[in-house]
Order: sequence, then C-alpha cells, then structure tokens
Amino acid sequence: METTSLCRVLSYTKLPGSGLCNSDVRFLSSVPRGRHLACFSRHSSNGFSDFHKPSSKTLVISNSCSKIQNDAVLKGPFLSDDIIQKRILNSQANWSVGACTLGENVESHHAHATEEKIGVLLLNLGGPETLQDVQPFLYNLFADPDIIRLPRLFKFLQRPLAKLISVLRAPKSKEGYAAIGGGSPLRRLTDEQAIAIRMALEAKNVNANVYVGMRYWYPFTEEAIEQIKRDRITKLVVLPLYPQFSISTTGSSVRVLHDIFREDAYLSRLPVSVILSWYQRRGYISSMADLIKEELEKFAKPEEVMIFFSAHGVPVSYVVDAGDPYKDQMEECIYLIMQELKARGIANDHTLAYQSRVGPVQWLKPYTDEVLVELGQKGVKSLLAVPISFVSEHIETLEEIDMEYKHLALKSGIENWGRVPALGCTSSFITDLADAIVEALPSAKALSASREDVEEPEYDPVRYLVKLFFGSILAFFLLLTPRVVHAFRNHVF
Repeated sequence: METTSLCRVLSYTKLPGSGLCNSDVRFLSSVPRGRHLACFSRHSSNGFSDFHKPSSKTLVISNSCSKIQNDAVLKGPFLSDDIIQKRILNSQANWSVGACTLGENVESHHAHATEEKIGVLLLNLGGPETLQDVQPFLYNLFADPDIIRLPRLFKFLQRPLAKLISVLRAPKSKEGYAAIGGGSPLRRLTDEQAIAIRMALEAKNVNANVYVGMRYWYPFTEEAIEQIKRDRITKLVVLPLYPQFSISTTGSSVRVLHDIFREDAYLSRLPVSVILSWYQRRGYISSMADLIKEELEKFAKPEEVMIFFSAHGVPVSYVVDAGDPYKDQMEECIYLIMQELKARGIANDHTLAYQSRVGPVQWLKPYTDEVLVELGQKGVKSLLAVPISFVSEHIETLEEIDMEYKHLALKSGIENWGRVPALGCTSSFITDLADAIVEALPSAKALSASREDVEEPEYDPVRYLVKLFFGSILAFFLLLTPRVVHAFRNHVF
C-alpha cells in the first residue's frame, strides 16, 4: 500500500501511564497524509450504508439512567529485558502517545465544568448475535481496507472479495458460534462495561454519558456518533477497548471517526481526545497480574505452571511494511506483567504466541497451535493460558482457546490446563479505565471542518486506466474459478 508522510499539523498529547510505545518512526512516517489523525489508512470508509445491518438502538449509559534460558519456545519471541526497558524509557520521554488530540489548539469553549456535557465513546469489534448474522458480519469485517489491505491497483476488488470470503468462511464460523450458544456475547459484555465505567466516573464526580460503538456489527460506530450529536455532547473521550494499538483494530475504528468528523460541521468543532493505547497503565498491569495469580493458585504446584500468553495475530506485513507497533507493544505489555508478577514473588516461565490467523499470508509468529504442540513435546505438564489481546469474552476465548486449544494441549501431553478469564468488569480494571478517561479530558481539542489541507495524490488518468484494465483481467480469472462460482450459486443466488 502506498503511503506518505505524517500530517504536518497533527497534535499529540501525552496521557500518563499509557502510550503508543516505542515511537516507531516507520509507523509514524508511513501513515497516509490527512489533516488530523495518524494511524489510519487513507482509504475512505465504505460508508454506513454499505454495511449489512439490522435495525438497532444505540446504548447510551447516562447519568439519568526465566528458568529455561536457552529454550526459544519457552522464552517466547521476546526482546531482551534491556532493550524493552530502554524502549519504555524512550516512550515515556518522547512519543508516549496515550491520548491523541483530534486537531489544533482552540480556546476553551466553556467557562465552567458544570456547563459541559461529557461523552465517552467505547469502541469495540462487535460480533454476530445470531447464526444468521454471521455471514453479513464477516462481510463487514473483510470489507474493511484495514483488515484486507489490497494494493491500490486492486481496490475495486475489496467488496467482491469480502463477499466471497464471507460466503466461504460462514459455515465454519457458524459452527464456532453455535458451540458458544449461537452468537457472540460481546455486545452484552461491552454494555456491562459501559455501565460500570459510567458508575466509576460518577464516583469521581465526573458525570458522563457512555456510548458503545462497534466496528462491524450493531450498534455501529456511526450510530453511536449520531446519538452523541443528538445529545449535544460538548466534550468527548474516545476509548478503544483494545489495550495495544494496531492498524486493524484501534486504527480502523478511529479512521472511521476521522472520516465522519471531518465531514460534519458540529462534530468537527467538538473537542475530542482519543486514547490510542493503554497497555502500560499501572491499573491494567496490576489487574492482569491479579487474575494470573488467582488462577495459578488453583494448580496443585503453581510454581511449575507455564504461563502461556496468547495474543490475536496480525499479518507480518502490517508490522514490517506499514509500521504497526502492535508486536512491540505486545512484547512490552507482557514484560510489564511479568515484572509485576516477579515483584509479588511469582517467577514462572512464560511464553507468547499468536492465534486466529487466516489466509495464506504470513502472520506474526510463533503460532499458538504450533507452540502448544512443542510445549507438550518438551515435557510441559501444566499450562495457564492468558488471552492478552482481549478484555471481554468472545469467540476467540470461549471457542478457540477454551475448546480448540485446550483439546490440542491435552492431546499434546499437557495434563493440567487453566485459563485466565478476560478482565470484563473487574473493579480495579474499570477504575483504571475511568482514571484514563479523566486524565484525557483536559487534552480534548476540536477538529477543523476545513478539508483544504488534505493533500490528495496526483491523478494520472492514463495510469489509472492501465491499472484498471489489468486489474479487471485478474479479477475475471479470480472470481470465475469453479469454486467461486459454486459458492456463489449455493449461498448467494
């Protein structure tokens, strides 16, 4: 994907205790030009009207309502402690981007806090609530250009390819959702977190409406934004429920916000602060350590248990080509958790692996399924799985980890299996998120409604027609293979 340099007028504000760590220059310099935000692809949103969606109502929570030093598998794909410590210091001193301010400095628009109407927007992935929702949910997922990053030549294939993949993957995905009760619990759990966060803010004398916006299913982010407009919110904090930043999660969600805000006169003037990542926060690290310690104590011999961190994977190209900081942030996050455990006298071996890969491309390694087999072969008998990318239970914890990976681990020789639950509404975790929101409020600034500074690439009609011609030929052969025709005949027409 072709990218250009970082926008000249982008303003960052440091949020203590969290950050877009490591200040990867490749990442910051590779994001496309745009006036107000980093971390997003230049590709415009496909638009809310292009999503498969049922009728829905946006939720609003308002005030009125290690020991084995030479074993690479056991140590995991970690950087050395010295390197990580340096990165932590560098990120704190330089580019610790916890709160991203949308736009330029403006004067305070309220003289008194009592006049403000504060909103908090929680962003999450979303998930199908019934088996009938699975295929359209998958379509929305794969139609996102931050999920399937096609070269510019083949951008016109985004939606046809999303349709094809969703049709082909739907039967297997339906089996997974059927195994956990017929749908994803993510909306219900996120709603519960919204209620808990609103109550935690209220305890801090901060009255706020809390909204939930999902990226690929309802209530969609666009719906939440419309409700925010109707409620005439005067200051907004955006909190993606992903501890670590990735182009495919936080980046994609905030790109949608950017596209919506810059087109709307009211929203473009709304002071907004976006918490891009928060994996370094003390409360989060401590809450994770609490859960791990609690689960370790359930084993007969806790000191012998391998702590197995399983993170959602991303394609290697995201990290290498697009400069996604996800891998570095994940490694630093686990380092911080293990340091907290060591401070409590827990020095178990640990490892990191990545799950949920799809397609023929290379994803971040090592892969969870392969590492589980290797650990069994190496004689590991007790294992505690820690889902590190997720703060709510959903299909990747309830089905992929609890069923598929547990079965594989036991089959591979691991005898004692445990799993740390997602943080959910753990009180210390919710309190820390509320603290992050309060800390982000002073940095909220407004977007400019002007698009004059957005630099568009030069348009070469001859080059465009040549690309379109050869791309169309390739699309013809890709989309008219017997398997594709058979799939569409059986599932679409």
